Amino acid sequence: MVHQVLYRALVSTRWLAESVRTGKLGPGLRVLDASWYSPGTRDARKEYLERHVPGASFFDIEECRDTASPYEMMLPSEASFADYVGRLGISNHTHVVVYDGDNLGSFYAPRVWWMFRVFGHRTVSVLNGGFRNWLKEGHPVTSEPSHPEPAIFKATLDRSLLKTYEQVLENLESKRFRLVDSRSQGRYLGTEPEPDAVGLGSGHIRGSVNMPFMDFLTEDGFEKSPEELRALFQDKKVDLSQPLIATCRKGVTACHIALAAYLCGKPDVAVYDGSWSEWFRRAPPETRVSQGKAGKA
Repeated sequence: MVHQVLYRALVSTRWLAESVRTGKLGPGLRVLDASWYSPGTRDARKEYLERHVPGASFFDIEECRDTASPYEMMLPSEASFADYVGRLGISNHTHVVVYDGDNLGSFYAPRVWWMFRVFGHRTVSVLNGGFRNWLKEGHPVTSEPSHPEPAIFKATLDRSLLKTYEQVLENLESKRFRLVDSRSQGRYLGTEPEPDAVGLGSGHIRGSVNMPFMDFLTEDGFEKSPEELRALFQDKKVDLSQPLIATCRKGVTACHIALAAYLCGKPDVAVYDGSWSEWFRRAPPETRVSQGKAGKA
């Protein structure tokens, strides 16, 4: 096995604050606020307009997705992604730093980190600790929206980091990949409902193992150390030397599994983009496991 040198998946608040202070933001370094909240809770764009990291642009995950898909948060096309991030001043030579304002410290930022990687962009990092710790540490904020000079971005889909429904279905027989589900235990087991979901029962794909994404974060909202992350995978008997597919409800928190594995030196975890949202609606009933009534409907 050839060990490739991995680009840093995390940057610290101190590093970013120094980059802001010394005027490093520009074509070579762009910052994105990728916050998203359930409807009726918080308004991500409004909060961005009120305060954000100086120089940061708002990455609207509702816009940068396949809006024609019946499933949640599916990837946009190469052309759509390239156009969207190009308008945010990002080229193939830009170091992109992504954060969000979730109280956990990080929620949607790893999804955008993975989106850049799946479209062939290597130089992308998540702000460790998120906006929560940026504020807590007293770093500067602004309400001034950024107006980056548009850039040209060429997107090339890396299919090795993406799995489709058909591939996951085939994997139930071949078992070439270990399937890991990042949702909470109750939703995985089917004993708790899927939040804000109409017609979507809870439960999991047959054969998947549960690793709730919140276990990867400290109480203070930082990513746990590689040693702690490796121990979590070992506890679940997930062998990082073997191929993995990450899944969740809509392909968002699954990216926390991809990020955690990357921090352990495994950069090739694939994400099942449709995840449970698609599986529940398409898969044969015998491939859906639930301890609740709704999961087998």
